[in-house]
Amino acid sequence: MRELAGPLVAAVDCGTNSTRLLVARPGAQGGLEQLERLMTITRLGAGVDTRGDLAPEAVARTLDVLGRYGEIVRGHGVGAVRATATSAVRDAANGAAFLTAAEAALGAPVELLSGEEEGRLSFLGAVAELDPDRGPFLVVDIGGGSTEFVVGTAEPEGVVSVDVGCVRLTERFIHSDPPRPEELSAALSVTEAYLDDVAR
Repeated sequence: MRELAGPLVAAVDCGTNSTRLLVARPGAQGGLEQLERLMTITRLGAGVDTRGDLAPEAVARTLDVLGRYGEIVRGHGVGAVRATATSAVRDAANGAAFLTAAEAALGAPVELLSGEEEGRLSFLGAVAELDPDRGPFLVVDIGGGSTEFVVGTAEPEGVVSVDVGCVRLTERFIHSDPPRPEELSAALSVTEAYLDDVAR
């Protein structure tokens, strides 16, 4: 077996639309060497915008995936895990109960991120291998329930998180396939209003 370059770490992201896993270790030349990178569409946030809580079937889908991810993490002998939840869990009345169940399924605590912290982490990941001399950078992280706008060079200097995401907009406005022009117009109108706030 090849000697490891460094200890293994894992990141798990419970998003509004997908649940992701990264298992990696520090690379010999810097950066990370990825051992596992998985993404599963779980739609945890389905219906949260209208109902105000996480649907039982969405929770069950996500917990099932977290259970499988936990087995992968343990199989690799990972030393440190950081697991997070974002917009859907922030907005849900039963978000705290989900975090407890998620920890049991994964075998590691699941942390609820604020919109600002979500943006900060997105920025750090996006610019990690960019030349700071090319900055400042604008990072836009479009999620299922929220979108984060982050400006900075090596570190975030300004973060704005808004409640615009692909799942949220689809559930509010898109009811036809293909979407009708008036549905797209409504979605665009709301998005443009949020963008005006971001620019200000």
